[in-house]
Amino acid sequence: MTAGGGSGGGGGAGGVTSGKKRQRSGSYSRLSSTVGIIDSSRPDNTLTERTQKTSGIRRTASQAFIAPSSSAAVSRGFNDSATADVVLRLFVDQLPLFDTDDSESISAVDSDQSDVQIYLHSDVLCRSKYFATLLSDRWQKESNDGDSGNSLRMFRLNLGVPATPGSIDHHLAVLQLLYTNDFSTTIHNVSVALCLLPVALELIFEDCIKACVRFLEAVPWTEDEERKILSIVPLLGKEESQELLARVSIDKIDTSEQMLHGLILSALHNHPNTAFAKAFVAKLLRDFSSKEAAKRVLDRAFQSSLKIVKESLEEYSSPDFRGDHNEIEAIQRLNLHTAMTNGRHLVWLVERMIELRVADTAVQEWSNQAAFTADLLRALRDDAWRNIVPGLPAVVLRCTCKLSNAVATGTILATRQYSTMSHGSLSKWVLAFTCSGLYLVCVSLVLFFDKRATSVRKKIVKDWLPVLILCKDYVTPMMPSHKTIYVELEDTFLSIISTLPLSDAQELLQQCLSFSTRNVEDCPHLISAFTTWFRRANRFPLPDM
Repeated sequence: MTAGGGSGGGGGAGGVTSGKKRQRSGSYSRLSSTVGIIDSSRPDNTLTERTQKTSGIRRTASQAFIAPSSSAAVSRGFNDSATADVVLRLFVDQLPLFDTDDSESISAVDSDQSDVQIYLHSDVLCRSKYFATLLSDRWQKESNDGDSGNSLRMFRLNLGVPATPGSIDHHLAVLQLLYTNDFSTTIHNVSVALCLLPVALELIFEDCIKACVRFLEAVPWTEDEERKILSIVPLLGKEESQELLARVSIDKIDTSEQMLHGLILSALHNHPNTAFAKAFVAKLLRDFSSKEAAKRVLDRAFQSSLKIVKESLEEYSSPDFRGDHNEIEAIQRLNLHTAMTNGRHLVWLVERMIELRVADTAVQEWSNQAAFTADLLRALRDDAWRNIVPGLPAVVLRCTCKLSNAVATGTILATRQYSTMSHGSLSKWVLAFTCSGLYLVCVSLVLFFDKRATSVRKKIVKDWLPVLILCKDYVTPMMPSHKTIYVELEDTFLSIISTLPLSDAQELLQQCLSFSTRNVEDCPHLISAFTTWFRRANRFPLPDM
């Protein structure tokens, strides 16, 4: 911002003056190449303009005057030449550095008024701390040493504005607001507030700043408006920007994960239109910016639902309570319904994990469920569940099928795991024995657990194959889709078995005879699995490398 000022009294010696904006908290300042001065060589003390411009810049600068108010009813109003003691010239003082025929900025400024003169009142201008400083006694003394005897002063000021579309109009609007306390009439939408706020910050017009900020706090923003607000926030004070920032940022880093986890729980448990809510949350997960964060949220929800299913089936298969027959039956029904409901949740969560390719933790967890499958087998051998939750086997096998298929197709690359001791525990023991000097014990420990290392692929087949066999042999499919799940899971298990060492494949294939049908030709997947195994088993041993 560039401004100059002086008194227009009798012909004293003029001097060069330039007004500097007093820095506000969260300052807003800019540099200008144009300086307004009082030229002492002119008898009328009018302002002249000295501007350094880059050569070759073409701009048609028009000079216009805002018509002074002629209404007698308006006393000391905006642009009232009869009572004004300040003449303010607004002009565009920043231009592009290069010639641009199609520049939107230049054309917009050229089409507007690029140089205007208005009549104002010094006591009203003092609502702006910038003008209050410019018109203070200190500045007046520096610029009017020769005019100390003149009581009727006319201050003539220059104010440079940036060469942006509507810049002159925005400054005029803020200057008009100096004459009123009713800001709501002018500041009636976000666009106006965003146009006036930078000017109010320039002039340090506190009342206008507060009015713009309060309006922005109260109304919704578009994405583009939000970007503009965030660019202005650093210029505001801490208290002024607090409410604006609270809408778009938060102190806790993991808040987005908490929000996403809450949405998943709400869609699964609380929302009346579960299907619509699940579809919406699924889209949020697909579009979520952090894949790792989405994985953590899904893993957390998966563990929670799996825990409920396991506990419900454990309580059903091994009841540990006493009561009359009706009470026990009601509790058992509740356990089965709880397992069924959370089993459906598991299916949806597994689908989302596979869709995002973040199901590796779920696969490892599902492959280590010997106790869970044992409880499930006990529950399925009891016919009571058939009339309560007939779809329970299909729900559990659907989870198994989806995770196993992800392993078989390579969507999820299953790792090796230790069946009795985790990698972390093994590392601690190795470190302890090494530090104690028991190197032979350390080596023996590593070799022992390396032999017992069991692949996730083998574990998922080994734990869930008995459940599939029981369902196929003893559980009559309630719907054709259930039978399809059995066939698909058979094929998937056989595919996984083909990836195992021959000794492991031999152990598991022998349990797959129940896949055979009355017509041998109806089970080509089983024939292919045994043919592959025998071909490999009969191959001559490869020479040692």
